[in-house]
Amino acid sequence: MIKYAVATPDEYLAITGAGVKTLKIVKSAWVLPFQRCQRFSIQPKDFSMNLQAMTREKLQFLLPVVFTVGPDVNQRGAAAGQAPRDTGNVDLNPEDHGDALMKYAMLLADGEKDSKSSSKGQHIENIVKGIIEGETRVLVSSMTMEEIFTEREEFKKRIFRNIQGELDQFGLKIYNANVKELRDAPQSSYFESLSRKAHEGAINQARIDVAEAQRLGNVGEAARQGEQNREIAKINAETAVQKTERDSEKAKAEATLATRKTVFNRDVNIAQIEATRATEARDEELRKDVEVKRAQTELERLRATDVVKATIARESKQQAADAKNYEEQARSNAALYSEQKAADAHAYKVRIEAEARFLAASKDAEALLVRQQKEAAGMSAMAGAYADLSRAFGGPAGLLQYLMIEKGVYTQLAKANADAVRGLNPKMTIWNTGAQAGGEQAGGEASLGGVNSIRNMYQMLPPLMSTIQDQTGLTMPEWQFGKLANEISEREVSGKAINGLGTKAT
Repeated sequence: MIKYAVATPDEYLAITGAGVKTLKIVKSAWVLPFQRCQRFSIQPKDFSMNLQAMTREKLQFLLPVVFTVGPDVNQRGAAAGQAPRDTGNVDLNPEDHGDALMKYAMLLADGEKDSKSSSKGQHIENIVKGIIEGETRVLVSSMTMEEIFTEREEFKKRIFRNIQGELDQFGLKIYNANVKELRDAPQSSYFESLSRKAHEGAINQARIDVAEAQRLGNVGEAARQGEQNREIAKINAETAVQKTERDSEKAKAEATLATRKTVFNRDVNIAQIEATRATEARDEELRKDVEVKRAQTELERLRATDVVKATIARESKQQAADAKNYEEQARSNAALYSEQKAADAHAYKVRIEAEARFLAASKDAEALLVRQQKEAAGMSAMAGAYADLSRAFGGPAGLLQYLMIEKGVYTQLAKANADAVRGLNPKMTIWNTGAQAGGEQAGGEASLGGVNSIRNMYQMLPPLMSTIQDQTGLTMPEWQFGKLANEISEREVSGKAINGLGTKAT
C-alpha cells in the first residue's frame, strides 16, 4: 500500500526497504510497498551529572555538569546536498554514511525499538553519560586543582572538545555545556577551607582597598580643589583681560559715536536754521502779500476821494515793505552763510589735522623702518668686512691688534700711564746703620759688642720719623720723638767734632 508520510518540525523520517540500499533520511516521502518508515525525534536533551573525579594530586571533588546533546542536524552530508566529512567512504548512491542523522538512526536504532516502555531513551542516555563521565575523569586526572581553577575556560573547552569527538561517531552534537562550581567530595573540606581563606583575604583586601580609596579620595579632592582654584584664577585673569579689551573697544566706540553725534547735531542745527530762515522768508512773503492786498484795498477805498494821494501812499508803503523784506532776507542769508562757513571750516580743520597726524605718524614709521634697515645693512656689511679683516690678519687676535692700532688705543694707554705718574715728586730717603755706616768708627767701637745693635736701632728712629713727617706731614709728639732726636743729633755732632779733632791731632 502506498502512502505519503510527513514528519513534524522536530522529527525526521527514516525509510528502509525496497529501492533503498541502506537508509534514507527525509522530512516527507512516499512510502512504497516493501518499505518501512520510522519516525525519530531530533530534540536535544539535557544530561545532568554530578561526577566524582580525582585530580593529579589525588584530591577528590564533585563536578556538577549539565550537557545539552542532540542529533547534529547541520551535518547532513552529500545525501542532503552538503559535502560529507569523510568523502572516501561515500558511494555514488543517494545514501550517505557521512550524514549525522543517518548515523544516529542506524547506531541508536536499538534504543527506539521498545517504544512502549520508558527505556526508549535510556539507551541513548547511558551512552552519552558514559562518554561524558569517562572523558571528564580522564581530563581531570591529568590536571591539578590549581590548573582547573585558573584555567577554567580552557578546562571547559577541553571537556567540550574531547566529548564532542566521541559523540561524532553517533551523529550527536553538544549544543551547550555548563560546568558548575566544584564541590567537596564526602569527607573532604578542601573547598570549604579555600572559601574561608578567600573570604578572609577578601575582607582584609577590602579593608586595604577602603583605606586606599579614602587616601586617594582625600588626595584627589585636594588636587581637584587646587586645580579648581587655579582654573578659577586663570578664568578671572582672562576675564579681567577681556574686560579691559572690551572697555577699550567700548571707549573707542563711544568716541566714534560722540564724533558722529556731533556731526549729526551740526547737520540738524544747520537744517533747523535753514528751516527757520525759510519760514521767516515765507512769513515775510506772506506779510508782503497781505500788505499788498491791504494796500490795494486801501487804494480802492481812497481812489474815489484822492487817487493821487492814495497812489503815492501805496507806492511809499510798497517801497518800505520791499526794503524791509530785502533787509530781513539779506540778514537771514548772511547768518546762514556765516554759520555754514564756520561749520565747514571746523570740519575741514578737523579733517586736515587728522590727515596731518596720520601722515606724520606714517612718515615717522617709514623713516624708522628705513633707518633700522640701513643700520642692519651697515652692521651686516661691517660684520662681513670684519670677517675678511680677521682672515687677512690671521685670526681675531690679529684683527683686534689692528683695530687697537687704528683707533689709537695703544697711544691712549701710553698717555693715560704718563698722566698717571705726571706731577708725582717721590722723595726717597736712604739711611744705613751699623758698623758700615761710619768706617772711621768701626775700629774704635768694635769692643762694644752687643751694645751696637741697640745703638743702631735707636739711630734708625730719627730718620724714620723724619721721613714720615716729610712724606705724610704728621709730626710725632715731643715726648715720644722730639727730645730723643735732639739728643741723638747733638751727640752725633759732638762725636763728629771730637773725631775730627782727634784726626787732626794725629
